[in-house]
Amino acid sequence: MQGVAVGWQVYELTENPLYLGYVGLAQFVPALAFALFTGHAADRFDRRRILIASHLALAGCSLLLFLCALDPVRVWPIFAVLFLLGTAQAFSGPAGQALLPHLVPGAHFGNAVAWSSSIWQMATVVGPAVGGALYGLAGPLAVYAACSILSLVAATLSWGIRTRLGRLETASRSWNTLLAGVRYVWRRKVILGAVSLDLFAVLLGGAVALLPVFARDILRVGPGGLGLLRSAPAVGAALMAVVLAYRPLRRRVGTTMFACVLAFGAATIVFGVSRSFPLTLLSLALLGAADMVSVVIRQVLVQIATPAPMRGRVSAVNLTFVNASNELGEFESGLTAAWLGTVPAVVIGGVGTCAVVALWARMFPELRRIDRFEDAEAEVSVDAEVDREGGRQD
Repeated sequence: MQGVAVGWQVYELTENPLYLGYVGLAQFVPALAFALFTGHAADRFDRRRILIASHLALAGCSLLLFLCALDPVRVWPIFAVLFLLGTAQAFSGPAGQALLPHLVPGAHFGNAVAWSSSIWQMATVVGPAVGGALYGLAGPLAVYAACSILSLVAATLSWGIRTRLGRLETASRSWNTLLAGVRYVWRRKVILGAVSLDLFAVLLGGAVALLPVFARDILRVGPGGLGLLRSAPAVGAALMAVVLAYRPLRRRVGTTMFACVLAFGAATIVFGVSRSFPLTLLSLALLGAADMVSVVIRQVLVQIATPAPMRGRVSAVNLTFVNASNELGEFESGLTAAWLGTVPAVVIGGVGTCAVVALWARMFPELRRIDRFEDAEAEVSVDAEVDREGGRQD
């Protein structure tokens, strides 16, 4: 809901697609700046309490956006609030991802990721549509007030989570500890290939930031239509997540991921050239469905291929890549749209995504050859034993 309101309000104030890119950049900067510390915090402190504090901070950010909308003549206060919002999300992401494996038995973790993703996508189906309709009926104030209330509800529900984790990490705060997640991802080529593929594919092919331009100037469907456009990828993703929950991936995991990222790029090209509102919605839904498969594969690989004491730090590295692909991708989309035009920026991005798939298939054969998720899990056991032996020698 809030994303629709911010995007429409910023474009209405500036009428410049470059500022839509700044929306993503303002949220990416804190995610990158605090990545090492947020992952370390998720491994040292109670992840549930981090989630609660983050949701309370998000409620405060929505309230600040409400105050900004009372006098909507300057755009820079919105970007300042988005920086704070990105900071809160930077802490909540690693804590939430690292907490999930402790809530279900290991044998059901892949299925749990699919269900978690489907619930998230269902929310992102309803949210933009409701946000667009509410914005059209009552303006941005109503949207921001609703988001503040819902974040408070999320904080209350997070308080009800019960799980016993024990002590997760020692009190060490050395740079070696902070950088352990980065080193682990760099060494594990399967994880590095998965997260970097998502980074560059969505960085080039992600065009969500430009949807206000399509809604207002190209398709001319207004804020309500913008809500539907923002919901369309989530509709496809939600349906695919439900399919994956009932029919989990069993074989050819690596090749499936590459094929779906390629489909993501192709759907982006169709979205860019379409002038039909139904065809645009369909291409966005297909884009979301393809992306969901790669998201589930990446999330399962990252968690199952990482030892439990390091999941917070590795999740922080993963989320830095994800935020770079999403928020920094929004900035890239806004910048190229300002230089080349909106439609050429989207089409070139889709072509670039397809090129990335071909290149990564050659650079990361380990990822392409993975058949079952258990293959990555088995490698972790060997790596963990090597690490223990190295620690004894040190």
